[in-house]
Amino acid sequence: MTLVQMQPRSTEATAVGRTVADAMDTAGPQVYDDMTVEVALSVMASARTGHLLVCDDSGLCSGLVTQARLAAIRESSGYSDRVRLRDILGDRGPFTSPVTTMAEAGHMMRHSDVVALPVVDEHGSALGVLALAR
Repeated sequence: MTLVQMQPRSTEATAVGRTVADAMDTAGPQVYDDMTVEVALSVMASARTGHLLVCDDSGLCSGLVTQARLAAIRESSGYSDRVRLRDILGDRGPFTSPVTTMAEAGHMMRHSDVVALPVVDEHGSALGVLALAR
């Protein structure tokens, strides 16, 4: 598994001491959890991204949805055009902190079976996304 590095990093950062902040992508599109799956897919298409950060009513990050997951939900037998993102997010998380080491984040991603991980600050606001290389 290789993690994507989307921002330039300091030449002083070593592979051993690298943190999530060294490799995360900027937050990108953020949407509220009351958005429908159909609208979220449309936002993804126009933003040309494979994921969206989802925020709750107070603007805190409540999770991340991928295009693949939304497409699978749309194809399911119980789907209706009224399904909102909050209905499919489930438990909050997983998340990581910008000071988490890359090794810890990689371990978390493998064990959570996710391809992208929201990076949040100590208050729960989204700072960016750590994504696996394709």
